[in-house]
Amino acid sequence: MTPSIPDFPHALVTRDARGVYTLQIHDAKSLNILASAVTLGLTDAVRWIAAQEDARAVVIRGAGERAFVGGADIHEMAGLDPQGARAFISRLRDLCDAVWRIPVPTIARLQGFCLGAGMELAAACDIRLGSPDAVFGMPEVRVGIPSVIHAVLLPGLIGQGPTNWLLLTGETVDAAQARDWGFLEFVAKEGELDSLVERTASSIAASGPLAVRSQKALLRHWTESTIQDGLDRSVDAFGEAFMTDEPRRYMAPFLTRKQRGVGA
Repeated sequence: MTPSIPDFPHALVTRDARGVYTLQIHDAKSLNILASAVTLGLTDAVRWIAAQEDARAVVIRGAGERAFVGGADIHEMAGLDPQGARAFISRLRDLCDAVWRIPVPTIARLQGFCLGAGMELAAACDIRLGSPDAVFGMPEVRVGIPSVIHAVLLPGLIGQGPTNWLLLTGETVDAAQARDWGFLEFVAKEGELDSLVERTASSIAASGPLAVRSQKALLRHWTESTIQDGLDRSVDAFGEAFMTDEPRRYMAPFLTRKQRGVGA
């Protein structure tokens, strides 16, 4: 039996019949600002979703259309001492780590501003889809602090040069530039971001659930392993896939089409 969804502060969680979960930031000011209370509520929600066996994919989005996340709470940060600063950024690290470790594909729905901690949160997702009006930036140096935690993922996503430009200038770029750099997989046409997100989630939900989880685990492993180690783990994962009947069930429609003379 599918468990009921708990109430989480600052997070609205929904689930559809396919097992596609949506996590929406809630009650975090108009730009979905990540204050500590918001960060803690979101982290609890992410960890709960990650533990759900029926989960097939997770969409992460901001409330409204003005922003995905406009950044961390500058009002809170302005009053920090060194110890408090370490605790503050560790909470944000825990949130991004929790998203990174979700065992099913994560889709970042990026509308409006995606700045600082918002860009880091999006970087921790598997697939990033943006609206044409989206704005991306890492403005931390403009307020006297370095960009840290999951900014470490940016060189692997967009290259060292673009990362240098973003983090050292504090400037922003539009969705087209973010796509050209490789941060966004696609930019939706005006008014079609939700359709793009749905098409992506539908493709994931139509695939073998165990295979998708295995594939995501491999993708994560490949980022941290040598090529040889990654190849060895891939062979193991392929063999493990046949420990259940999922390959047979999901291959059957293709075999039927072949027998009828229809291409795969």
